Amino acid sequence: MSTESHNTGPASGQEPRNADVAFEARDVTTSTIYWYLIVLVLAVAASFWVCVYILRYTTTFVEQSDTPMPASRVEMGPNYRKLPPEPMLQGVPGHEADPQSDLRRKIHDDTEANEQIGWVDHDAGIAQIPIKDAMKIIAEKGLPAVTPPAAEKKK
Repeated sequence: MSTESHNTGPASGQEPRNADVAFEARDVTTSTIYWYLIVLVLAVAASFWVCVYILRYTTTFVEQSDTPMPASRVEMGPNYRKLPPEPMLQGVPGHEADPQSDLRRKIHDDTEANEQIGWVDHDAGIAQIPIKDAMKIIAEKGLPAVTPPAAEKKK
């Protein structure tokens, strides 16, 4: 620990000086800093305009080389961007049918088709019976055995 007094430095109001360190006023000039800042601002502005030019060029290039709109989109008019892409699913704007009623109608039609009795091809002896009856018959008799295909003859 030092026993020297802290008040032994330069007189109050004077800057401390070191005999080994020197500073020359010509090392740093404000004009150099200002020129650097001006060049930096110009470089940023130039890069901004280059980016804008590239963006505009690529946008027009894509618009010119893009495939034409499908006829369904042309019919939609200027609001085509608000609608989802094709195929449009039920429930989106512009689709008139109700998805729930469509599902109920489809289930009803499928159930009716699966419960019909009739001939599909009378000459070939192919008949249509309800699914429940067909499942009972298959459960009782089992599926017919499938014969393996005949080996192909090599030429």
